[in-house]
Amino acid sequence: MLQKFGFSQYESKVYETLLSSDEPLDATRIVKYSGVPKAKIYEVLSKLIDKGMLLNSVSGKQKMYTALPLSLAIEKLSAEFQADIEQLKINTKKKTFTDDRVWSVKVDTTIKAQIKQLIREAEQSIRISAWNDDFMEYAPLLEEKEKQGVVVEAHVVGEIQANISSLDFFIPALEHSVLERFQLLVVDEREIVFVGTENGSWQAIKTMSKPFIKVFTEFFYHDIALTKITGKYHDLLMKDQEIKDILMRLRY
Repeated sequence: MLQKFGFSQYESKVYETLLSSDEPLDATRIVKYSGVPKAKIYEVLSKLIDKGMLLNSVSGKQKMYTALPLSLAIEKLSAEFQADIEQLKINTKKKTFTDDRVWSVKVDTTIKAQIKQLIREAEQSIRISAWNDDFMEYAPLLEEKEKQGVVVEAHVVGEIQANISSLDFFIPALEHSVLERFQLLVVDEREIVFVGTENGSWQAIKTMSKPFIKVFTEFFYHDIALTKITGKYHDLLMKDQEIKDILMRLRY
């Protein structure tokens, strides 16, 4: 029993020897009855005293030892074990491990299902960019999440009507022929989905990798800033051929 509670074999033997004795014993007799080597006996006795399992007394010139009664030993060890359990509950913190792998997702219906699921699971914030016809599929979910207290920020290519507090839309110029369709979702600053087109089909990446989340969050606000700047200074920017040429090269 004692070994299960972390006592050594020698400590267990000494305690058992003293427990079974009708009278206190000195070190010499403990060695004789327990089988613990003489060279180890004082070290073992000292440890048992420190653990509160033995009582010691000096009688004449001899130091005598007796065991803590078994009923008290059980009560003591049970109390200490329970205290250790409570301390473990307090000190043990749940560790979370971030999956930083980048997952590839294909097929339009699968991608949209993934985006909708992440929107439903959002607890704090949603940042979303998309073209207006794709955005409309998510609009009811986004409106509901905002009502629940989730911060929703949306950026849309093409004009749109939606009941979202923070909504910016970008109207492409006629010359802006290289713009490619895309979708971007950043949820709770912990997971992103970025969707683009390849050979006429939607291709997406989904990840919880922090560097990707940081980059695509900056990408989102880059679009917001560009939309506001071009909206406010459109005529001025379009008159500057150098700036206009740069703006027309943007793919997203």
